[in-house]
Amino acid sequence: MALSEVAACGGADPAPGLGGEEEAAGSARRSLQAPAPRLRALLPPLAAPRSLSPARTCSMDSDSGELSEGEPVSPAGPDCFSSKNLALQAQKKILSKMATKTMANMLIDDTSSEIFDELYKVTKEHTRNKKEAHKIMKDLIKVAIKIGILYRNNQFNQEELEIVDKFRKKLNQTAMTIVSFYEVEYTFDRSVLAELLNECKDLLHELVDRHLTPRS
Repeated sequence: MALSEVAACGGADPAPGLGGEEEAAGSARRSLQAPAPRLRALLPPLAAPRSLSPARTCSMDSDSGELSEGEPVSPAGPDCFSSKNLALQAQKKILSKMATKTMANMLIDDTSSEIFDELYKVTKEHTRNKKEAHKIMKDLIKVAIKIGILYRNNQFNQEELEIVDKFRKKLNQTAMTIVSFYEVEYTFDRSVLAELLNECKDLLHELVDRHLTPRS
């Protein structure tokens, strides 16, 4: 009996030929590709990108040493932490509490110290009140110290540095005018001196507007 007849009688499949091999390979490829859709279905959907909220800003209250709204914060976190800002706050706060004529003598030269002393005498003579004159001088020295700290820590931008130069020239003009009033009799003009001092005040306010609180 032929082999084909034996196979037919036994119900067995014929031996696979070339066509059978191609069909087996195609079936294997389909079995490998079939799980892909099922795996994708099991994966969680991609989260939508979160919108970036505006960065919080903070600045320093020069009197309390606390942070308030104002300057941009580093992207390290929303808690406004900056070691450099904290160091600057501490320096301001400590020196503000130590603002006296003695402290000023440590931070300025002898000539400037003498000017502060003479200004105190003039203020006391004008107010007729030693306590009030002392308070005025203390506030003046506190502001001078804070401006010095800001300047040494490079906190002024280019526009503010130009204001510093204008303020220096205007203050020098005021001082020379006072000297002239003293040396030349009957030349004192209160309105001229008041105008110069008001111009100095306006320049000073413009300089510290971005850095100090209105209270300062």
